[in-house]
Order: sequence, then C-alpha cells, then structure tokens
Amino acid sequence: MTRHLFEPETSVCDRAAWRTDMAASPEPRLGGGFPGSPRTARCWWRLAVLLLSVCSLPGAAGLVEGLYCGTEDCYDVLGVSREAAKLEIARAYRQLARRYHPDRFRVEEPGLEGETKESAQRRFLLIVTAYETLKDEETRRDYDYMLDHPEEYYQHYYTYYRRQLTPKVDVRIVILVTICAISIFQFYSWHSSYNEAINYLVTVPKYRIQATEIARQQGLLNRTKEKGKNRRSKEEIREQEEEVIRDIIKTKIDIKGGYQKPNLSDILLCQIVLFPYYLTTYLTWYASWVYRFTICREEYGEEEKLYLIRRHMKMSQSQFDSLDENTSQTFMEKRLWIKENYELHRKDQEEEMKVKMATDPRMKRYRRWMKNEGPGRLTFVDD
Repeated sequence: MTRHLFEPETSVCDRAAWRTDMAASPEPRLGGGFPGSPRTARCWWRLAVLLLSVCSLPGAAGLVEGLYCGTEDCYDVLGVSREAAKLEIARAYRQLARRYHPDRFRVEEPGLEGETKESAQRRFLLIVTAYETLKDEETRRDYDYMLDHPEEYYQHYYTYYRRQLTPKVDVRIVILVTICAISIFQFYSWHSSYNEAINYLVTVPKYRIQATEIARQQGLLNRTKEKGKNRRSKEEIREQEEEVIRDIIKTKIDIKGGYQKPNLSDILLCQIVLFPYYLTTYLTWYASWVYRFTICREEYGEEEKLYLIRRHMKMSQSQFDSLDENTSQTFMEKRLWIKENYELHRKDQEEEMKVKMATDPRMKRYRRWMKNEGPGRLTFVDD
C-alpha cells in the first residue's frame, strides 16, 4: 500500500485507536460543534436573528398597504395603462364613479353582481384615490417610481407623506399674507402710541393754554347763543371744545421718536415695495458723495455738515431732527463735522457729566438710594 509523501508516520495501533474514538463520539452538528458546546449555541442564535430580520423586512413588491391605492395597482383600478394620457384617465374615472357612487349604485346593473352597498362604497373610495394619484403629474411620477423601484421602501414612505403633509397653498401667498398682517399690526400700534401721546399733551397745562389761545384767535371757541331745538347741552359744548384743542395740538406739535405720527411709507410692506427705489437712491447718493468730496475735493455744504455730525453722534434722522435749532447751531459753530473736533467735544461732554453727577444733589440722592435700597422698592418721592 502506497503512502502519501507528507503523511506522518503512524503505527497500526494508533490508527485503530483513532477509529474507535470516532465511532464512539457523537455526530458533529451545524457549525462544526457538538451539542452543548458554546460554538453550536452561538450559531443557532445567529440563525434565529437572521430569520427574524428577514421576516420583519417589507416585501419588495412595490405595492404597499397605506401608500396610494394600497396593495392594488392604481392603473388597474381605473382600467388604464401606464402610458394613458390625462384625458383617458379622467374619462375612465368618470365612468367608474357613475357606477360605484353611493348615491347612484344599483345592484341590478350588469357587471355588479355580488356587490353590496358597503363594498361599492369602498370601491368608490379606491377609485377616487387612484384618480387623485394619477391626475397630478408629480404624484404620478412618484407612484411610477415606486412601481419601478420597489426595494426603496422607506424612501417611498417619506415621499408619500411629505407630499400629503405639505401645505397646498403657495408659499409666496403665505409670505405676502404674513407681511400684510405684520404691516397692519405695525400701523395700528404706531397709531395707538400717537393717540396716547396726544391724549397726554392735551392734559399738560402748558400746551393746553397755548392751544386754547390759538383757538380763540381763530374764533373756534366763540360761543354763540343758541335757542330752540338747536340748543346744545353743556356736555356737548365741552366735548366740541376738547376736540378743537386736540386738533390744534395735533397740527402745531410735531412729535418725534416712538410716538410720532404714523406714516404709511414706514410700514414693512411699503418698505419692501420701495426697497429698489431706496437702494437706487442710496447708491446714486453715495457715488455722488465719493465723486464730489473724495475725488473733486469740494467743500461741504450745510446739509453735508449736518449729515457728518449726525453720523459721528450715531443718531438716526428722526432723533437728530428732534433736536432744537440752537443745539444744531452750536454743533455747527463747534465744527463738529470734523472728526477731531467731535472727539474733543465728546470728551468735554463726558467730563461735564462726571462733574454734574458728583455735585448734583439729585444725583447724590440717586446714588445713595441705589446703594441702600435699590430699584426694587416702591417710592412716591417726587424728585
């Protein structure tokens, strides 16, 4: 008997002992292990997990319960092909809707044998769903993609519910309505603030006396004797006088800041509409400024000087306009449009404020009050 060149030398006794052990040992199982061994248990556990995962996966069948027409094909529901045009789909829908509509369903009609009213109603809802799916180009494209790629299960769910939950209203209309609502609220709040300011100024003796004098000079408060039915009561006369004083205060007093008279051009909607005009005006003004005062080295005019002063002080146009003429004239005399002069003026103002805070009795009381009591205590001291 020939022996393999690489086979190790073994005795006849060794071979007989090995055959005896193999015959007496149990038959090996799956995975090369034996019953009760850790390796065999681990293989069975992996196989169980794999089977469970496979069973839990959705079928790659393209037609999924809960999406579009469920497990039925929308094309088959309407009886059309995938290449059917919108007109053909609409015609098939109308024919089926007439047959299965709950109000027109008749069991006696041919082709409806075995149908009940409940089954016809379910069929009608399925027909409507199929038509709603196929009449829209985007929805039909998503549905065709689902039929062609059934393995992308979760992607189909996401596409379907994203389209179902997305608002049908155009986003531009939503933005326009939001801007209009904000503009209306903005104008109403400004108008309320302006009326509050006027109501307060009417009660101030200084402005009330001046308005009363102006009204008398214009003959608006001259009381004429009234007789008969045209005679008014004292309350009506007093209300008319209050209205006259209020109108004069509105006309004569120019309120600035947050309580100024509302203007339609300041609301958000008008600002957005006029933005191209404002942008073009600003670019034109800026180019003119650079050309005149940077390239040509022209002298600043009074308007340009006031603009530079306002920019150095970091004030808005309405804030700067609320300053009296004497203050503006003082700024012009100090030549504050020059940056160096403005820095000196600012430092002088800071020093004066420090001296005032150190010497003013009211500021001393205020600091003492902040140190001892703080702003949390309610006080009726008129300082």
